[in-house]
Amino acid sequence: MKIRVIIAEDQSMVLGALAALLENEGDIEVVGQAHNGLEAMKMVRSLKPDLLLTDIEMPEMSGLEVAAELKRQQSPVRVIILTTFARAGYLRRALDSGAAGYLLKDSPASQLANAVRRVHAGMRAIAPELAAEAWGESDPLTDRERQILRLAGEGISSTEIAAKFRLSEGTVRNYLSEAISKLGASNRVEAARIARQKGWL
Repeated sequence: MKIRVIIAEDQSMVLGALAALLENEGDIEVVGQAHNGLEAMKMVRSLKPDLLLTDIEMPEMSGLEVAAELKRQQSPVRVIILTTFARAGYLRRALDSGAAGYLLKDSPASQLANAVRRVHAGMRAIAPELAAEAWGESDPLTDRERQILRLAGEGISSTEIAAKFRLSEGTVRNYLSEAISKLGASNRVEAARIARQKGWL
């Protein structure tokens, strides 16, 4: 029985290359290719793969959000995050979201296939260069602080953020000042930059 894999990646060329790479392995079959997180969720529901290999930064839903949603649904599908972000903060969030693997896109091809096999067998597969850092500094932000800070860092106004989350502007400002103070920043832009650097956004 082949290991059935869905790949989620918003860059078509990378998606095609990953699919071709895994299809070369005799024991792995790529059953679906998604270009965003929402598409990945639908494919997982309809195709019922063994494993989802997903990027972090994608339209609609991020790879971390997809992993968290699958965990919430108690899905048996195992998740490997494949990313360019060599940051312990992202790794921590991936593991907290229920991902069983975390690899970097510049890893050797053989490492990817082996990670798929390890995770399918119930083990974890973590990029060796990150494993030691995984339990470093912990993320101080709450989910709501993170959502609001991410939008503020993109230049979206408090009024627009308040409308999006159906909150009052005062509540949005409270979330932002809490996040700014936790990160030791002087304003929302600096706070967003610090959080992004550490892999917390």
